[in-house]
Amino acid sequence: MTLIVFLLAYVIRRRLDSQGHLYGENLWRRWFHPAAKVKAGKEARLLAGLSVVLLPAMALGALSWVADSYGWRLAIYPLECLVLVLLMGTPGWDAVLQAYSDAWRRGDMQGAWHHVQEHLPAQERGAALSPDTMHMAVARALMLAVFQRFFLVAFWYVLGGIGFAVLARGLVALAQQWPRAAARPGFCRLAEWMAWIPVRLVSLTFGIAGDLAGWLREIRGRFLALGETSAEVLMISANGSLTGYALDPSGFSRMHPELWADFGGRSLRAVRDLLNRSMLVWICALALLVIFGVV
Repeated sequence: MTLIVFLLAYVIRRRLDSQGHLYGENLWRRWFHPAAKVKAGKEARLLAGLSVVLLPAMALGALSWVADSYGWRLAIYPLECLVLVLLMGTPGWDAVLQAYSDAWRRGDMQGAWHHVQEHLPAQERGAALSPDTMHMAVARALMLAVFQRFFLVAFWYVLGGIGFAVLARGLVALAQQWPRAAARPGFCRLAEWMAWIPVRLVSLTFGIAGDLAGWLREIRGRFLALGETSAEVLMISANGSLTGYALDPSGFSRMHPELWADFGGRSLRAVRDLLNRSMLVWICALALLVIFGVV
């Protein structure tokens, strides 16, 4: 049933994303706001933020354990499906990327930046970046968003159940949405710890779903490195797994100067196709685990 619940939630979430509905970040922001009041000088403490994520995660985990113990597990699956739908999703990205690609095609780099600015990390939003640097920032933000809102949730749901899925996604939300900015780096470190294994599984999946030889060449010596962030691992892996200079703007402009106007849209389509193929690999792997009775 784990596979069926996840597949159902995934299909519903992708449908909602295509229509731009149910933006999960708003739910997290409203959930965090009442608990964000702390005394002066204690803004960097993590306890308040951890509590608002740990409590629902533990409650859902306990509920699933009790239901499983008493043979009521089937009754909990609809709740788990609903929670997964709320945890996953990147609504709004489709329209943003289409507008960005159209602006890039027109040569309107300022317009392209305007469309994607709000989806980039805070430290990059106000920067005056070159087109090459801007595009790499967009590709990195897209891959990280999809990883954190789909692959990370899927990994912990399959491995630890709905409670761990809520915890992993909640730590990401704390790192991005917690009202006290001083505490966000601490939450970010915790989120990176929970992402260490799943992001490397995604990296491996990039190689399987893309150019394996190129992936091996790029990732050699860095696959197990402790200092690499999730965004860095994804970018390194995707760059090696994609062909046609999809994540090498300068190389593409040298080899195909006549197609430069199409580079923005072409590159993002390649990244999205790689992510979709990787999710298909994950679903097939989960199906095999179910067949062999592991899950």
